[in-house]
Amino acid sequence: MTKRVVITGAGTVNALAGDVPGTLEAMAAGRSGIGPLAFRDVDRLSVRIGAQVQGWDEAARFSRNEIAVYDRFTQFAVTAAAEALAMAGEGAGQGAGAIIGSAAGGIGTWEDNYRAVFAEGKNRVPPLVVPRLMVNAAASHVAMRHGLTGPSFAVSSACASSNHALGLAFRMVRDGQAPAMLAGGAEAMLCFGGIKAWESLRVLSPDGCRPFDARRNGLVMGEGAAVFVLEDADRAAARGAMPLAEISGFGMTADAGDIVVPSVDGAAAAIRAALDEARIDASEVGYVNAHGTGTQVNDRSEVAAIRRAFGSAAEGLMVSSTKALHGHAIGATGAIELLAVIMALRDGIIAPTLGLDQPDPACDLDHVPNEARRARVGAALSNAFAFGGLNAVLALRAL
Repeated sequence: MTKRVVITGAGTVNALAGDVPGTLEAMAAGRSGIGPLAFRDVDRLSVRIGAQVQGWDEAARFSRNEIAVYDRFTQFAVTAAAEALAMAGEGAGQGAGAIIGSAAGGIGTWEDNYRAVFAEGKNRVPPLVVPRLMVNAAASHVAMRHGLTGPSFAVSSACASSNHALGLAFRMVRDGQAPAMLAGGAEAMLCFGGIKAWESLRVLSPDGCRPFDARRNGLVMGEGAAVFVLEDADRAAARGAMPLAEISGFGMTADAGDIVVPSVDGAAAAIRAALDEARIDASEVGYVNAHGTGTQVNDRSEVAAIRRAFGSAAEGLMVSSTKALHGHAIGATGAIELLAVIMALRDGIIAPTLGLDQPDPACDLDHVPNEARRARVGAALSNAFAFGGLNAVLALRAL
């Protein structure tokens, strides 16, 4: 017998705020966290804007021994996980595991130690470089800090990483493999090497993120983490927990096509799979948090996929992208965006698509331009479509 799965806790660190209440307030206000980047050698970059976490003082948050093994992405993840568990309440973590998605893992650690060896001529690096940079570091440290002895591992599928993590965790709880799971994503790619690599793809905007706008010219990188407590609904009720929303379906597909160009067929199939598993009719969905990167190809492809999957139900559907608020946090982005979905379902507030002043005629859905909107939403989707043609869509219901 399958179980109902609810979200009982949420935590985040991102460019909008260092916690969930601040993030939701910024989303509702339509306030962007994108601004000038500040890190070593930023003057050598062509693109110098991003959604960077400001005022992050690792020494004030972690011990010297912890800093020795915590890359920035791990620091974000353990901070978000602590907030999520605190919100979920006593006993939430008992028997739980952790699945944390990340595209790059400890890229800052890679960069620092390559500099040490190649640029500075050092012959040694610190002994804990490998455990610091490995992609599973965040999941492992979340488990260790909170005594989570259930299934714990990392997922790395580029921009779909955290949606894959959440979807797998959902199915583990639904199928009785664990009573609860912590799941989400973490990324800290805002460093010289991280941005330089993305510059070469020519998909970064030098002046702002404008999803679905005719003037859009690329994505803006972000960083951060979001982690959620997914729990058996009966267990949550027995603990007296107050769920935020219910996850009821998950769809994932592979385009099996181009390494960077998205497929309408693959994305539409993932949307349909999520709706089918959730037993949600397309007409019941009031909101879709779009992948909506602000690139020419992605935005048009995603709109076409939504229209194909929803058919006539696409008319009147609200579809916004929050990446103009918190940036494209790559492996963490789907998890951060799930907060906007929860806000829609729980609070009846639809986060806006900022910078949408001249709609692209090919992106002809209701993209909630520039200002948040009040609306009653009973069901919603969260889309994530990654390089490599990897698609992951979550379906949620209001409680």
